[in-house]
Amino acid sequence: MASEGVVELRDWLFLLMLCLTLLAEVLEIAAATGYDEEGDPVCPSVCRCDEDFIYCNDRGLSSIPPLPPSATVLYLQNNHIDNAGLPTSLERQLTIRVVYLYDNELDDFPMHLPPSLRELHLQDNNIRTLPRATLARMPLLEKLHLDDNSVSTVSIEDQAFVDNPRLRLLFLSRNHLSSIPSGLPSSLEELRLDDNRISTIPTHAFRGLSSLRRLVLDGNLLANQRIADDTFSRLSNLTELSLVRNSLLTPPLNLPSTHLQRLSLQDNALIHIPRGSLDGMRRLQRLDLSGNNLTTLPRGLFKDLDNLGQLLVRGNPWHCGCNLRWLHDWLHARGNSITVRGLTCQGPDKVRDMALKDLTSQMEECEVPGIVAVGAGVGATGSETRDRGGGAEVGGVAASSTTLAPPQGSLFTLRSKRPGLGLPDSGLDYTLGSSGVGKSLALNVKPLAPDSIRVTWSVAQPTSSFRLSWLRLGTSAAMGSITETLVRGDRREYLLTSLHPHSSYIICMVPLAASSGGNGVMAGGNTDSDEAPVCAKAETSDPSQPDVGQEDNQDPEHMATLPLAGIIGGATAIVSLALIVAVFCWYRHRAGRLSSRDQYSRGSSRKSKHYDDYIESGTKKDTTILEIRGPGFQMTPMVTHQPLQPMPLREDYIIHTIFPSNGTGLYKGAHQVSNAGYGTNRGYREGGIPDIDYCYT
Repeated sequence: MASEGVVELRDWLFLLMLCLTLLAEVLEIAAATGYDEEGDPVCPSVCRCDEDFIYCNDRGLSSIPPLPPSATVLYLQNNHIDNAGLPTSLERQLTIRVVYLYDNELDDFPMHLPPSLRELHLQDNNIRTLPRATLARMPLLEKLHLDDNSVSTVSIEDQAFVDNPRLRLLFLSRNHLSSIPSGLPSSLEELRLDDNRISTIPTHAFRGLSSLRRLVLDGNLLANQRIADDTFSRLSNLTELSLVRNSLLTPPLNLPSTHLQRLSLQDNALIHIPRGSLDGMRRLQRLDLSGNNLTTLPRGLFKDLDNLGQLLVRGNPWHCGCNLRWLHDWLHARGNSITVRGLTCQGPDKVRDMALKDLTSQMEECEVPGIVAVGAGVGATGSETRDRGGGAEVGGVAASSTTLAPPQGSLFTLRSKRPGLGLPDSGLDYTLGSSGVGKSLALNVKPLAPDSIRVTWSVAQPTSSFRLSWLRLGTSAAMGSITETLVRGDRREYLLTSLHPHSSYIICMVPLAASSGGNGVMAGGNTDSDEAPVCAKAETSDPSQPDVGQEDNQDPEHMATLPLAGIIGGATAIVSLALIVAVFCWYRHRAGRLSSRDQYSRGSSRKSKHYDDYIESGTKKDTTILEIRGPGFQMTPMVTHQPLQPMPLREDYIIHTIFPSNGTGLYKGAHQVSNAGYGTNRGYREGGIPDIDYCYT
């Protein structure tokens, strides 16, 4: 009985172990399939779950595993998921709000996404098209990231975002866009289109985007000529505008000013910022002008920038003359409320690498009674400024001599307030030319570039200074558009820069009489002479047109040297040709003499060796028969020790077969003695040894 009980107990234990093993297998299978006891999916074994956050990123997945019904944020980035790896059951996950699918292998915009989606990250894929039907499946979408894909302008379906009324953020950076996408929703608040191929922005590009607050257009192909004048004026609520790394020469016209807080214009080709470009920007906090070609800024440019806290201007060739006196005073007035980076002088030489804010003593010397030092925004040198104390040095920079290059622009500009200036009325059609002649002054003007004009003059008698004035036609002088500067009396040229392209200018000059006070080189600034101003007219070229007259813009001094250079070049060419001909003739003559010598030596050699044409012609030896070809053999008399008896009908001869080497005759007669070796055919033949028996004829 005891043994039977032990056996029965053992059987029950075996059955219990078997049941436990089966249960463990079932639980393992359920866990692997991602479902719990009630049939609902649980956290996938390849993922990590933190409440409603599902982390399946960086797992090497090619498809999305079953997800728990409570998932709200799904991390699927850095995998190998393609469009086929998106299950249709995903659109039934109505609790998902955010999906990260960037850096995968999607070629098309993903379908079967849940309609409850608010934020979708699809950057770093290869998506090419944006179909309207697919986007319409996500009516609650607010943020869409499509950076680093292959989306082009033509691949965006018309009115693609019309069914996404809540879309607030759209990122399309680093794609293949050539223009601003059309049909953008009016709810859009942030738009990034940087690093594309956008070159043109028409007037209607941002129509209806009244809610847009941040616009990024960095790294495109934008230029001033291809941006409509009122493009940005429609964005009344814009707070940040970034136009970095484009091809702008000046800031775009009519920038939004009411709410703008950040303006980025660095790494363009800015050479001039017109006065009034920043008017009304009372909320501007950060201005970046770094990496351009600015030398000066016009007075009053920052008059409305009371809240400006950061001014970044590094990477510009700043010329710290009296043209920037106003900016020096403005920075000191702001004190520590503003941070300035990069306002370091590159000229003149005596203030190079110095900060503009530290030039207090030099700037104090720029004050001139009767003239308001307001930078014209055209960049100049300090050598044109009149010193208050009568000296010839301004801002620590000695006045330059007339041998230096003409200055770039002006240090002083005036509003026309008195009729004694004598400029012609810009509203009339004057027949002015590029030169003008007065009683004691001759004036000549010549455009050099789309934004610069060179002014030269000559005078009959010395004078202390000149007043140079210029006016752009089409603008009333009463509005204060006339600009003038005082030029030292020893100068005979001046360069006007930062002018408007494709514009006509009237340029006038009048010599000024020296005052009795003797206040130095630039004295007499307020002493008008009785002579009428001499005026000339010039027109700047259009930068969009090719410069067909570039060769005509060369200096007369350089053109005068062309005949002399032509004569020298022609003489050099003739001498070189004569030398070449002489060398050629000498070579031919020498080659002829060498040829005659060679013929003579060959003829002499033949005579000495008793060669003839028969020997040189050679013969052909056959091992079977002796083939004699005329003139392919030579007959020589047979040498005997005893004198032969006269035999009129018979004569003995030896026939030697001739083996020429390389087609030349090498045979020597049998009576000639040779020391040639027998190791070679040539030595064998030259030894006079026959290779056949005697033959008698």
